[in-house]
Amino acid sequence: MVEIFKALAEESRLRILSILLENDMCVCELENCLGLKQSNISRHLSALKNSGLLDSYKQAQWAFYKINKEFIQEHQQLWLYLEKKLKELPSFQEDYARMQKCKSENICNISVL
Repeated sequence: MVEIFKALAEESRLRILSILLENDMCVCELENCLGLKQSNISRHLSALKNSGLLDSYKQAQWAFYKINKEFIQEHQQLWLYLEKKLKELPSFQEDYARMQKCKSENICNISVL
């Protein structure tokens, strides 16, 4: 449980989680949407994945990240709280709009999942 709360104790990680609520995303998409460097995104993704909040999979050379369904099942009450509160982050509306634009532009030039 300590790892979960450590992972949640950083604003950039909360922003990552908030835009992964509805879409799986690759590192380059997250980088583009959040305006963070690839090294920072990767570090945050590692912390979220190590805590069990995220899962990942490969498609061609890209690693995609998504909310871990097992985490949701095992921590239902926490997840319900997070799901509500992540959408209340001050940055959520802007991040979400950039995510939608990013997805529509298909910046990684891959086929839609």
